Amino acid sequence: MRQVVGVKILFIHQNFPGQFKHLAPELVARGHDVRSITLRAKQRGTWQGVELYPYQIKRKPAQGLHPWMVDFETKVLRAEACYAAARNLRDQEGYTPDVIVAHPGWGESMFLRDLWPTARIGLYCELYYALHDSDTHFDPEFPKRNADTDSIRLRLKNLNNMMHHQSADLGISPTQFQANTFPPEYKDIISVIHDGIDTDVVKPNPDASLTLEDGTVLTREDEVITFVNRNLEPYRGYHVFMRALPELLKQRPNARVLIVGGDEVSYGAAPPKGQTWKQIYIDEVRGKIPTPNWERVHFLGKVPYDQFLSMLQISKAHVYLTYPFVLSWSLMEAMAIGAPIVASDTAPVTEVISHGETGRLFPFFKGERMIEEICTVLDDPDMCAEMAKASRAYAVENYDLQSCCLPKQLEWIQKLHDMPPGALRS
Repeated sequence: MRQVVGVKILFIHQNFPGQFKHLAPELVARGHDVRSITLRAKQRGTWQGVELYPYQIKRKPAQGLHPWMVDFETKVLRAEACYAAARNLRDQEGYTPDVIVAHPGWGESMFLRDLWPTARIGLYCELYYALHDSDTHFDPEFPKRNADTDSIRLRLKNLNNMMHHQSADLGISPTQFQANTFPPEYKDIISVIHDGIDTDVVKPNPDASLTLEDGTVLTREDEVITFVNRNLEPYRGYHVFMRALPELLKQRPNARVLIVGGDEVSYGAAPPKGQTWKQIYIDEVRGKIPTPNWERVHFLGKVPYDQFLSMLQISKAHVYLTYPFVLSWSLMEAMAIGAPIVASDTAPVTEVISHGETGRLFPFFKGERMIEEICTVLDDPDMCAEMAKASRAYAVENYDLQSCCLPKQLEWIQKLHDMPPGALRS
């Protein structure tokens, strides 16, 4: 913030720092009183100068609740618990924030306007649920159980967004696609500002290498194809990628395929009980892949960040798929590193990848087209190098943390702080 110091700023995020991992420490460095109420902390402590206050959910969901209301009740329970922790902070320490910055996705910040009516509230507007042009009904392989009532279910799922809009002064979204999912009445308060990529750290390294568990050392001299999910699941196209593996490995006899991701569920429906999406699709394709080819496929699980960057730095083709949904940091990091991108032509990917310029695009469900684009990248080193160069340049110009995104985030905080105290939007 430009002129004043010592502003009291409270972050609300169940998994703090989350999307605020750069913004919160920068505000501390600028002399502000920065705190966070979070489910992640088990006891009071600090993180990079931010005072952490835990909250705990003590009430269990009700039995026999109408299924359409289960999602909202879960958010109300979190909001109740967060409110109780916030009230203790107010009553025991006399604390009243000037600014509250919250990710409302889990409901935590729903009642904080009632506790601190003079605070200015800024929301991280990640997604407003919609029936069309979104992840809903996108994948016909996974039809909704009660598709005829989806519009009702989603309207009720948006109760949390609606409740928060009543108390929000400003909003922030990382992509235009995500901002556009919100109704018109939200648009005038949402700024599109990405979380930011530290391109001084996330950058090409021609000398990078990665050592696999069996001792094999991979470098830029190897034909490495990479695929990354937080957790391996259909929302990020894991099923499409796996089904293309038999033919991809056949066409690229020297390729090593590195797959990063956990066994849990980040988005969408859980797999059948006792199974994982990872194993379901391994089982589906394994019989079509000869053992020598299968030995060139490496599931790395969840890797430390330095190994993740090294993997992208040696990648000759980085494959990214997603339903029309929130954009993964991993795609932006791959762009900043200059890894050649082969991605699905879905929103919001198309905001950052221009076909033939910053990457190669293919229809999400067309695995054969994905293979074609991977081969195009691998077989044309000169084109690949130009595309990778353009990809990094685009990431640096539009998504660099220090020169672009963080200054805009700080301006957003300043604008929020400068609003009249208690400016209610309803």
